[in-house]
Amino acid sequence: MRTLIRAATVVDGTETPRYSADVLVDGERIAGIYRHGPGAADADRVIDAAGLVLAPGFIDMHAHSDLQILLNPTHPSRITQGVTTEVLGQDGLSYAPVTSEVLAVVRRKIAGWNSDPADFDFDWRSVGEYLDRLDRGIATNAAYLVPHGVVRALAVGWDDTPASDAQIAAMQHIVGQAMTEGAIGLSLGLTYTPGMYADNAELLALCRTVAAHGGYFSPHHRSYGAGALQAYAEMIDLAIRSGCALHLAHATLNFGPNKGRAPELLAMLDAAAAAGADISLDTYPYLPGATTLSAILPSWASAGNTEETLARLTDPAVLARVREHLEVTGSDGCHGVTAEWNTIEISGVQDPSLNRYVGQTIADIAAAEGREPFDVCIDILLRDELGSGILQHVGHEENVQAIMRDPRHTAGSDGLLVGAKPHPRGWGTFARYLGHYCRDLGLMSLEECVGHLSGRPARRLRLADRGFVRRGFAADLALFDPDTVADTATYDQPRQAAAGFTHVFVRGQLALDDGELTGATAGRSLRRHPDGGTR
Repeated sequence: MRTLIRAATVVDGTETPRYSADVLVDGERIAGIYRHGPGAADADRVIDAAGLVLAPGFIDMHAHSDLQILLNPTHPSRITQGVTTEVLGQDGLSYAPVTSEVLAVVRRKIAGWNSDPADFDFDWRSVGEYLDRLDRGIATNAAYLVPHGVVRALAVGWDDTPASDAQIAAMQHIVGQAMTEGAIGLSLGLTYTPGMYADNAELLALCRTVAAHGGYFSPHHRSYGAGALQAYAEMIDLAIRSGCALHLAHATLNFGPNKGRAPELLAMLDAAAAAGADISLDTYPYLPGATTLSAILPSWASAGNTEETLARLTDPAVLARVREHLEVTGSDGCHGVTAEWNTIEISGVQDPSLNRYVGQTIADIAAAEGREPFDVCIDILLRDELGSGILQHVGHEENVQAIMRDPRHTAGSDGLLVGAKPHPRGWGTFARYLGHYCRDLGLMSLEECVGHLSGRPARRLRLADRGFVRRGFAADLALFDPDTVADTATYDQPRQAAAGFTHVFVRGQLALDDGELTGATAGRSLRRHPDGGTR
């Protein structure tokens, strides 16, 4: 199939000036770019792109679609906003590599991220087998980070236990094997159990293994709240000492203590770069964050499996300690700050009897029912067996804007797709960058914005033939109207397709055609190869 995209304004991902051209897609590749006259008169189809921008397909550097992309392979949330590649395996918790025993715990632990369908066939255990499963057909391409928390569960267990030298060596072997099978790096979840139990010696050893395989590490670090800048400094030091490239996941500065402190973070990154560190970062262009309600618990209360955590939450003595952490001293699960119940909104539940709470804050529910907010929180955790999702309204616009303007910045949706009212960033992140922040606020040029969304992440991932509009590259392309592109997903209606996108190609096949999903599943896994490239 030969498709000619005629008279497009090409913004090619390099951040150099746009130009007008005809672009020929032949099979899976960009076969020609014709700047000075019409090309490929023998094309099977011609798309009139006058007035439209042709960009490389966008790359979501922080996606949580690990299971949803298999449950719903046409993946409308990403295709309708021009995303053609996602990076999975985030925040130290995902579904490979696992044993059957570890998988059973992981499924329940991150049900609030991905759901946990009883009838789904988890027919893989290794990273290679998971990537093979993706290769059966998905809408977008997908790369995978080895999740440290799961690796730790395999070698050490789920409890707060220091890793022995032998266990660290075992984790290094697991990570090395996963990298050999195609993983592109390592993710850390240092406010989630069991990843938060790792000390720096453990993390340093694993980062050195990742560096030896040409990968990068992407941490959800130890605090985004009271200790955020110290937590960023810890990760930067780890990158320098290990020689491993660092990509800071959802690099935000949230909660009251961090208002207006983005310049301090950026200065730290500048100093690290001057010292030779290889650092990039991603953010989402919204103020609230999203996670599970159970994530705000202190780490000691979340140790072990789901049943052990639930049992603790029925013990009055334990509950008194949990309350002290959440309401007086600050919980490490809540980034070192006390829980602000008026900022914690229920976004999704597993138990249908709790649906009435979706869209309400813990404070709202408590006021309506005449109860204490803490008691409401624990009651929901118990009744929903830790499966509830939340939004946390704790962001600062000045921090968001300062960080997104940094030259190391890329986009990551951090999008959770389950629940009655998930965060709208799952459906709107990339359109919001293009429409609200680029066009409406003018924080960056269109060329710079497209580079944030395509070329920069392609370089971090070492994609051999993606991220740019170039002859011979894979035909992962997005065509959109720069005047109308916009996010339409809201907190009340979060599953709304972005406006302005007309066509999206994945490996040369149209996944979006004249604004309509085609159902194409041409996407495949992107694997790190021994030569260092990802393809």
